[in-house]
Amino acid sequence: MEEISINPKKVVAIVQARMGSSRLPGKSLKMILGKPTLELLLERLSLANNINQIVVATSKNSEDDAIENLCSKLGYVCYRGSSNNVLLRISRAADSVDAEIIAYITGDCILTCSEVVDEAVAYFLKHDIDYLSNLMKQTYPQGVDIRVFRTKDLREICKIVNKKNDVSCQEHVYLYFEENPQDFRIHIMEAPSEFFRPEWRLDMDYEEDLKLLNVIFEDLYIRNTCFGLKELVNWLDTHLQHRNINQNMLRKPVRP
Repeated sequence: MEEISINPKKVVAIVQARMGSSRLPGKSLKMILGKPTLELLLERLSLANNINQIVVATSKNSEDDAIENLCSKLGYVCYRGSSNNVLLRISRAADSVDAEIIAYITGDCILTCSEVVDEAVAYFLKHDIDYLSNLMKQTYPQGVDIRVFRTKDLREICKIVNKKNDVSCQEHVYLYFEENPQDFRIHIMEAPSEFFRPEWRLDMDYEEDLKLLNVIFEDLYIRNTCFGLKELVNWLDTHLQHRNINQNMLRKPVRP
C-alpha cells in the first residue's frame, strides 16, 4: 500500500462512536477476546502511517462517558458533542485538533485496515479531489470502510445543512457530498481484484454481526494482532461457511 513520505497537511482519523444503538446497544464497548470493539479498531488504525492523530468523536450523553473513559485509559483524544447532529460533532472534533484532512471511520467498522486508510489518504493528498469514498461503489468487504475529505469543506456543509435543518445530512456526515456530486470532485476508491469481496458483511449493527466478528478475531487476531486486508480476505475465502451468520442483516437506509 502506498505511503506518503512527506505530509504537509495534518491528517486526523476521526472515529464516530456511541453506545446508544437501537439495534445493538452498547456496541462500541462490546467485548471480543476480552477487549472492547472500539479498542480493537483503534489498535488497527494506529498502524496507519499516513495518519497524524486519531480522535474519537462521541456524544455528551451520559451513557457515552464509558467511551471517554476508555479513550483516556488508552491515550486517545475524545471529543464530545451533539448526539443528533453528528455532522457538527465531527466538524468540531476536527477543529479541536486543527485537522486539515479528515479520514472518517465509523466505530462499527472495526475491520477497517490501516493499509486501506493509508492508500486512501495518499491518493487524496496527491490528487485534485474533494471527497474520497470506498463505499459509493461497494467493492471492498462491507465494513472495511474509509472516507476522506477536508475540514474546511465540512464546515461549509455544516452551515448549509443546519440552515436547511436536513436531519439526514446531520446524521450521516458524508451524505451531502454524495448527494451533491456536481459541487465536489469525487473519487470512488475501488478494491483491486484480489480484494474484491463486496458480498461479505463485516460491519457491526446486529448481534449476528458481532457473532461473525468474534469468529474472525478468534482466529486471525490470536495468530497475528496486526492482521491486514490480505489475511482477512484469505480467511473469508477459506471460511465460506460463516457467511450465513449475518447474511440477512441489512444496512439502515440513510433517507427515511
